[in-house]
Amino acid sequence: MCGIVGYIGRRAAAPIIIKGLEKLEYRGYDSFGVATLGRGIEIFKHQGRIAKNAHSAVRLNGTIGIGHTRWATHGVPNNANAHPHTDCKNRIAIVHNGIIENYAKLKRELSARGHRFLSETDTEVVAHLIEEKYTGNLFSAVQETVPQLQGSFALLVISAEEQRIIAARNASPLVIGIGDREFFAASDMTPILEYTERAIFLEDGDIADLTCEAVEIFHGTKTVTRPVELIDWSVEDTKKGGFSHYMLKEIYEQPQAFYNSLRALDPETLPAIAAKPSSVTIVACGSSYHAGLIFKYLLEETCGIPARLEFASEFKYFPPPVSGLVICITQSGETADTLTALKQAKARNCPTLAITNVLGSSISRVADATIFMRAGPEISVAATKSFIAQLAVSMQIINIFAGEHDTKMLLHAHRAIEEILLKDLSDAVSVCKKAQSIFYVGRGPFYPVCLEGALKMKEISYIHAEGYAAGELKHGPFALLSKDTPVIAICMPDSTYEVMISNIKEIKARSAPVIALGMEGDSDLADVADIFITLPDTHRFVQILTSLVVLQLLAYHTAVVLDRDVDKPRNLAKSVTVE
Repeated sequence: MCGIVGYIGRRAAAPIIIKGLEKLEYRGYDSFGVATLGRGIEIFKHQGRIAKNAHSAVRLNGTIGIGHTRWATHGVPNNANAHPHTDCKNRIAIVHNGIIENYAKLKRELSARGHRFLSETDTEVVAHLIEEKYTGNLFSAVQETVPQLQGSFALLVISAEEQRIIAARNASPLVIGIGDREFFAASDMTPILEYTERAIFLEDGDIADLTCEAVEIFHGTKTVTRPVELIDWSVEDTKKGGFSHYMLKEIYEQPQAFYNSLRALDPETLPAIAAKPSSVTIVACGSSYHAGLIFKYLLEETCGIPARLEFASEFKYFPPPVSGLVICITQSGETADTLTALKQAKARNCPTLAITNVLGSSISRVADATIFMRAGPEISVAATKSFIAQLAVSMQIINIFAGEHDTKMLLHAHRAIEEILLKDLSDAVSVCKKAQSIFYVGRGPFYPVCLEGALKMKEISYIHAEGYAAGELKHGPFALLSKDTPVIAICMPDSTYEVMISNIKEIKARSAPVIALGMEGDSDLADVADIFITLPDTHRFVQILTSLVVLQLLAYHTAVVLDRDVDKPRNLAKSVTVE
């Protein structure tokens, strides 16, 4: 869960690498480092954010270099554990995204052979393994080293004695940007977009040799050709565009993200493998799991198709009996647990469908078929527009299964989202900012909306928050209710309305302040709630979207009032590429 960048060409490497790492900080930001080929290998690395220390790193010499922004897995965040790491003679430098699972055994063997280690990281063993095999040909040394490594890795390696970068990939993303006699390597496209729209996505097991003249890719001992793909994201998509935070910008981009993702899918573009299955198993993690739970509720309610939902992180160790279509949802397409679950489903001969936002991502190369969302790049760690795009795809799949009865409604849903963006939530924020715990309650598909709203609040405000199916609150959590414990309740005019009103009255009887989301003109709900946030009276699918956006905005504004680092919340990274 780190970001790596490499550059080889005619320009000074360090400024390009630093700028690229800043665009990858959503993948990790507890330390960073750069190595260039100047007067030998020149290295600068530092604990903390790039912006505070970039001035020292950009002074490194050379037109070839590699860099890394870290989310710690092995070893605490400090200067010593920051990448790049080197061999004993400081003639080889390496950056790494992933985890070397057998590093402890390798480190013991290397230490016994006299190697000196300066960090606690798993990555450093790779530099020393390459050192043992290096006789003047860096590519061969890396090629001989890779089979010794167990786990996931995207590697960039340089040597003081050669004008090249060696890139290797296994189960961690790595993309090569193709410029004019210059080449880029990175964990994803965001650092590359400013320079080129042409990209090669390496496959697992690939090793690439980058020089100023060309890129050669090998798989095993054979030269292979990987397609050059054109990326339609623009560099403007990766900028804040006048917003205070990327998260707010991305919340405001949701109407377009929903509309674009919806329009990209129709009966002709729906993969044949997904044509109205008899049953569905949905596998996901985090926010994608919540999107999957909404999908499950609506699919069963609207189409009568049985659906089960599984945590990808549990699927590997406790695989359920699965048959029928398996749908894996992942924003990045690189989520390690979801990839593993997908491979297990394929091993059981289940047809597999991936829903992801990233062209060329690992999951799109493993699944039998892929539906790409159209959210564009999402920089803030907390998922917003990618989540709404997942719902767009899910709702459109259901609409197609149901005979496209709701196409017109879905095509106009973005207008309701736009209306919600103008809501004044200051009263609700004033209640939430003082809380140590907040409970979110709803029923049916609004239960996973509550789960997602609570996740957003805890992620970016650091206030403890939990989502519950409303009927479950009395089975234990009632003990925690008090005048200092706000409850956010979603109460819609459906079959659960009367019991939701009763639940809210029970909450009020425990002195907890209630912030209620409901339909315009609902005087009964307005009477029982302390704060009433009105939503337009629309289709059930759109009610889900608008209530979700309210909860995103509530979390955002609460975090801002509390002066949190909204785009880079502590301890988190966006793309979870390790278990």
